[in-house]
Amino acid sequence: MKQRGETLATAESLTGGLVGAALTDVPGVSAVYRGGVVVYATDLKATLAGVPEDLLAAVGPVHPDTAAALATGVRERLGATYGLATTGVAGPEPQAGVAAGTVYVAAAGPGAVRVRKLSLKGDRATVRQGSVQAALELAAELVAEELA
Repeated sequence: MKQRGETLATAESLTGGLVGAALTDVPGVSAVYRGGVVVYATDLKATLAGVPEDLLAAVGPVHPDTAAALATGVRERLGATYGLATTGVAGPEPQAGVAAGTVYVAAAGPGAVRVRKLSLKGDRATVRQGSVQAALELAAELVAEELA
């Protein structure tokens, strides 16, 4: 990404900044990572990350369309080539009828948006770490796909 002058931004809900933390553990990442927003509250998904309010009202915060809108919105709002997003229920209890461990990760780039549903088992920490890993993998896949 650095060689091509591309950048990345993140919008995180259940991961609360863990994706950004994982990225900033990499020396030199400042050349590609523009920053991120933690949009834990549903209203912030609209006001900070650009998810349409009518979409949130229709499908809620834990939905593949919401994940896609988070990734697309943060990409646009932070002026990045790629946007990466997480939304889901870390648990231990279900939220609004959505089972704990249900997570959507999304990556948006110039030519495509990809969303992956996860059904993770374990405690909050395990669900959150699994979400981070899946989000980073999805981003890497999208970047590689757009290079092909």
